[in-house]
Amino acid sequence: MDYAPIRSLLIANRSEIAIRVMRAAAEMNVRTVAIYSKEDRLALHRFKSDESYLVGEGKKPLAAYLDIDDILRIARQAKVDAIHPGYGFLSENPDFAQAVIDAGIRWIGPSPEVMRKLGNKVAARNAAIEAGVPVMPATDPLPLDLETCKRLAAGIGYPLMLKASWGGGGRGMRVLESEQDLEGALAAARREALAAFGNDEVYVEKLVRNARHVEVQVLGDTHGNLVHLYERDCTVQRRNQKVVERAPAPYLDAAGRAALCESALRLMRAVGYTHAGTVEFLMDADSGQFYFIEVNPRIQVEHTVTEMVTGIDIVKAQIRVTEGGHIGMTENTRNENGEIIVRAAGVPVQEAISLNGHALQCRITTEDPENGFLPDYGRLTAYRSAAGFGVRLDAGTAYGGAVITPYYDSLLVKVTTWAPTAPESIRRMDRALREFRIRGVASNLQFLENVINHPAFKSGDVTTRFIDLTPELLAFTKRLDRATKLLRYLGEVSVNGHPEMSGRALPSLPLPAPVLPAFDTSAALPYGTRDRLRELGAEKFSRWMLEQKQVLLTDTTMRDAHQSLFATRMRTADMLPIAPFYARELSQLFSLECWGGATFDVALRFLKEDPWQRLEQLRERVPNVLFQMLLRGSNAVGYTNYADNVVRFFVRQAASAGVDVFRVFDSLNWVRNMRVAIDAVGESGALCEGAICYTGDLFDKSRAKYDLKYYVGIARELQQAGVHVLGIKDMAGICRPQAAAALVKALKEETGLPVHFHTHDTSGISAASALAAIEAGCDAVDGALDAMSGLTSQPNLSSIAAALAGSERDPGLSLERLHEASMYWEGVRRYYAPFESEIRAGTADVYRHEMPGGQYTNLREQARSLGIEHRWTEVSRAYAEVNQMFGDIVKVTPTSKVVGDLALMMVANDLSAADVCDPAKETAFPESVVSLFKGELGFPPDGFPAELSRKVLRGEPPAPYRPGDQIPAVDLDAARAAGEATCEQPLDDRQLASYLMYPKQAGEYHAHVRNYSDTSVVPTPAYLYGLQPQEEVAIDIAAGKTLLVSLQGTHPDAEEGLIKVQFELNGQSRTTLVEQRSTTQAAAARHSRPVAEPDNPLHVAAPMPGSIVTVAVQPGQRVAVGTTLLALEAMKMETHIAAERDCEIAAVHVKQGDRVAAKDLLIELKDVG
Repeated sequence: MDYAPIRSLLIANRSEIAIRVMRAAAEMNVRTVAIYSKEDRLALHRFKSDESYLVGEGKKPLAAYLDIDDILRIARQAKVDAIHPGYGFLSENPDFAQAVIDAGIRWIGPSPEVMRKLGNKVAARNAAIEAGVPVMPATDPLPLDLETCKRLAAGIGYPLMLKASWGGGGRGMRVLESEQDLEGALAAARREALAAFGNDEVYVEKLVRNARHVEVQVLGDTHGNLVHLYERDCTVQRRNQKVVERAPAPYLDAAGRAALCESALRLMRAVGYTHAGTVEFLMDADSGQFYFIEVNPRIQVEHTVTEMVTGIDIVKAQIRVTEGGHIGMTENTRNENGEIIVRAAGVPVQEAISLNGHALQCRITTEDPENGFLPDYGRLTAYRSAAGFGVRLDAGTAYGGAVITPYYDSLLVKVTTWAPTAPESIRRMDRALREFRIRGVASNLQFLENVINHPAFKSGDVTTRFIDLTPELLAFTKRLDRATKLLRYLGEVSVNGHPEMSGRALPSLPLPAPVLPAFDTSAALPYGTRDRLRELGAEKFSRWMLEQKQVLLTDTTMRDAHQSLFATRMRTADMLPIAPFYARELSQLFSLECWGGATFDVALRFLKEDPWQRLEQLRERVPNVLFQMLLRGSNAVGYTNYADNVVRFFVRQAASAGVDVFRVFDSLNWVRNMRVAIDAVGESGALCEGAICYTGDLFDKSRAKYDLKYYVGIARELQQAGVHVLGIKDMAGICRPQAAAALVKALKEETGLPVHFHTHDTSGISAASALAAIEAGCDAVDGALDAMSGLTSQPNLSSIAAALAGSERDPGLSLERLHEASMYWEGVRRYYAPFESEIRAGTADVYRHEMPGGQYTNLREQARSLGIEHRWTEVSRAYAEVNQMFGDIVKVTPTSKVVGDLALMMVANDLSAADVCDPAKETAFPESVVSLFKGELGFPPDGFPAELSRKVLRGEPPAPYRPGDQIPAVDLDAARAAGEATCEQPLDDRQLASYLMYPKQAGEYHAHVRNYSDTSVVPTPAYLYGLQPQEEVAIDIAAGKTLLVSLQGTHPDAEEGLIKVQFELNGQSRTTLVEQRSTTQAAAARHSRPVAEPDNPLHVAAPMPGSIVTVAVQPGQRVAVGTTLLALEAMKMETHIAAERDCEIAAVHVKQGDRVAAKDLLIELKDVG
């Protein structure tokens, strides 16, 4: 026998075990040669070796590694001394071992004769019987004759286990409950065995129901020495594949262990075993009796746990035994010249081999436990492994960017942990598993965590059916995977831009960060208005407002100011940093208006933020100052009337989430439509401010409709309704100073309630009205900090405070601290420059069109999206005309939106007021206009113009009614179920409230979070404009958890239309693929829609750009004049297009979800006789 040193070694295997052998060989200074199939050309084992060669060219992935002739060709070509087979593939094939030996190459494993004897499970069984080792009742190899197979199986007795004679790993194994299972299982097992081991021989043995799987590791040399390395427990299996292994077995005592290991040695001595081998036993958990199953004449996947508890390198021992090493020797014996005369195997005598601690191995695979453990494959977009004391990793192709192929075993990495005690080894494994980050493909990480943390596993009281009988192992907590999702978002925006930025000019990047004022965050919070409200209650707080002399100031910066200046686009990320400053340095403020109005809708629809989360986070940072919201009465925070129980439910949630002051209004000043909301606020214990919407001119005799008597009458109704404060809501900023003074004086005298004045600075002189209101005794006034004031926003709060400084009504605010806060907001405002309107100064034109300040920028934004921004003067003129057409109504959300919708449609379609009012001219009114005239938003005191009502409604207008009286109560449980189906997740009460307000937008928001995670944490410049090359951004995803992300570059991927975006995440390279939108848009442009002929009455054109919501007709259908054909939505405005004649549908060119441009041909008609 050749005992020369091995200098070069070929590993006839792949991936993890190939790398394991290479590492042992490298430590022994042995040159390594790898083989790889074409599919494995990028596998890591190819590059870990000193040399590597393609094997089995032209063959299928598995067949390549079974190509004995080609493996030997490579071995000869590479001039290797030995071949290590690893496990699986040809490792148990005696013909391969013999071919290796015949080629003059050393075989690292037992002799072919021993392999034949033990590799054949039937022969091995007979050997065990001869050696006096207990065996499980079983048959000889089953013949091909089915009837004979049935007779043999019946002789053992069902249930049975069908097994392959020439292999392991669960392949070819089937449970047979009865004879009916035999025929199908035989065919399948034989096919599987033939594919895996090259031999389709199978047999059956008795099945033990409550079984444990335990195996003994044995090492033998070529000099007759044989030792055991104790046992391993491999009971935790799924479909006969081992999942978790541990050493030593937790259920064996010293006597049981000795008996088991001695049985293994008896068998291996009897057959003259050499090298590493495993004797497997099945143990009856009820009786403790063990039975021989089989011998695996090779290294095992789970050999690592044995190495950890014994300190013996089994792979090195295999190589040394092949070199002639002696077991019982740990060091070579040398002569006086230093020459080796007796080689050591590196394995001590049996008495010196002891167990040290406990080890546990988990096999991390790319299987998806939530999808029947189907193997997943693809690119590992991120891979972070565990490390630390007592943690060992044996990995294959596992690194960020690696491609997992579908051709081989799904094993990614084996994790082995060691500790002095079994419980500590489990805790260490739990820690290690939780350290892993595997992205891009599915993994069984959470499943493994559930297994090792299950009480039955911890106690060692499991059987081989543990996984099958424990369904809770498949109950998983959804992984957040925030970093990957946020990178996906940043990649999308960096490549394609933010959808909201389409058509806008980018600011000069990078933008400087806003400067936060310095203040002591550890100082005790001063007493604030919220503390007073909690102390006094709403009624007494209202009296306190009247009795104290200082004017109370509300800062609207976090709500109406940005709604008015830049279309409500301010994000939570820019509010939170300054919030603690308000709590400590500006606690003298009456309130912070930070919620409600359009912020709710815009947060969900455009910013993809949870408005409730914003409220909660602000409340946490400002616990001492009142929070104020704008509530649209029965419209809540929407644009339509909701069921009464929905409004009450919403108010309850808002109050519990932290809203203290509810400014309740009705868009038509109809108190009856406010009562449900007012009552709900009162029941919540919050402060209810009943707001009167101001319009017209108090002293304009030509518009006597809105005189002092009108407003006082509303105030009395509100007082009777139980409000605590009266609000004057001058939403357009048209309440002149004289009118403000007169109105405040009259309201206070008539009701005795405190008055809160709100206006906009569109005219440029609204501070005069605010000061006039204060002079007349107004108790509270709204303003915005300097940097966020003026134009369509509120008057300058700091200037109001400065003007009153030293007077009896001095609000007591620090002008210096107000300035510091304003400087922060100045920096924030730069972020949103693209959303600001072109208005650069106040304008008296507001007294003509009376457009609310909060609507001004939103309407300009809508005009921009429709391509008519350059016609803004016409839009504002049309707005004033529509108001008169409607009967000079109060214009505030949602009625102002209706006026704006029709104004936009008129300009986009070149319609005059006369065209719209002409009963003979067909007009496709926006759906919001139809809703208004139906009374779904309520009724003005004098009703709507009758003629226009008839045209809009195509019939007689209804008698006045309160919309809520005709809306049935919503079944909240059913709504929650529907919402959870739409949002694809459980909804708490606040999320349900969002769904009730905006079902479509709530669903889109949750889809966004599923795809991109919570993007509200992304700094605004990165959120809106993406990252510039080499730009770094810090993203705080949780307390004390910050992601540092920098964009390294972008380049086209191999697949057309995809861009590879390279990031650095916390110093590690990460890649994400983004579909380049311009590519798909270009493709779409090549298939543009036909344009309607303007003078063709049979062509139905898109009145404006938008998306198709519904298509109500199909070709061949006959429709009557007035029949709705389809609905189109653009910027929250839905328009129903109706047939202008009796006709037949000739062709429909669009479908639901299609984007269309103005004047695109939607439907073709044909006349009917």
